[in-house]
Amino acid sequence: MMLVNAYAPLLFRICLVVLFPFSAVDKIRNWDAAMQQASGLPFKPQMLVLSIAVEIVTPICIITGWHDRLAAFILAGFCVITALLFHQFWRFPAFWRLEPGEGLEHFWEFLKNFGLVGGLGLIMLSSGTLPVSEVAQHPLTSSPVIGPQAGAPVPPLP
Repeated sequence: MMLVNAYAPLLFRICLVVLFPFSAVDKIRNWDAAMQQASGLPFKPQMLVLSIAVEIVTPICIITGWHDRLAAFILAGFCVITALLFHQFWRFPAFWRLEPGEGLEHFWEFLKNFGLVGGLGLIMLSSGTLPVSEVAQHPLTSSPVIGPQAGAPVPPLP
């Protein structure tokens, strides 16, 4: 169990950011398609290079713990910008009729980006993680989400 306790936070951090380096490689390999997707944005080549750098550097920082809070903040901002610029589900009339199609696909991508923002926000705010053994021993323990005790584990009610 000690081995699991030691490596679980690393594994979860990898799971949180694993898609970003692959996205960067995709942008590099399919540069023309990425440029096309960025149509309408100023300084497209520079923005694309910056996004590739963010998608490579910040996951490394988060996984290694080197300036991980700053990296999580930058990557969360990247996810918000990506959601707002590239997943504008509200622009598709079929979305409002809840019909399958491009609008609904963008809606799910939009929400996934904000799900990542939530996970990255927890990296920014975390002062540490509970051992897996502690969670396994007390699976009904809760953590306050507001107030001065936010994030501190609270034992379950008897």
